[in-house]
Amino acid sequence: MKHIELKGTIREVGNKAAVKAIRRAGLVPCNIYGLGMENILFTIDAKDLKNITHTPNSYIIDLELNDGKKFYAVLHEVQWHPVTDEALHVDLLAVSEDKPVTIDVPVKITGHSEGVKMGGKLLVSSRKLRISAHLHDLPDLLEVDTTELRIGKQIVAGDLHYDGVTIVSPKATIICSVRPTRASNTQAQNNA
Repeated sequence: MKHIELKGTIREVGNKAAVKAIRRAGLVPCNIYGLGMENILFTIDAKDLKNITHTPNSYIIDLELNDGKKFYAVLHEVQWHPVTDEALHVDLLAVSEDKPVTIDVPVKITGHSEGVKMGGKLLVSSRKLRISAHLHDLPDLLEVDTTELRIGKQIVAGDLHYDGVTIVSPKATIICSVRPTRASNTQAQNNA
């Protein structure tokens, strides 16, 4: 999986006025936590944060704080402003190389399905799947081949298998399907 570097500045616990001052300065209050470590409060430049929050990709974050501490982390939760869509607060989860990481990974649809060739329409229902894997086994994306997909059929998370990766999303999660269209119905009648 791709890595992205972020630099953070340690901050103290503050009241609402202190947090608002941080946001006015173009910074986003953040928190990193994980198994066996104390929560660390810090800030990140809002522009740098957009490289992670405004992309369909998933990343392992190489976080370096101004006190010299370094962490591997994944984006855990983002609180958004309801009107401006600015990030108000970000939670990062520290990860290690010896324990599995649970993260959302983008799905890439490949192949030209049989159902689409027959006039059906491909519907993509899930753009990301939640998976669990060790840090070195995490894929950048999950390829889903639709070549054999016929009209009225679907691919669900339970149909997918990848080496070294466990799919955590529910098995019934629909990834994609091919639904009939008027063109496919007309073609089926003409063939009959």
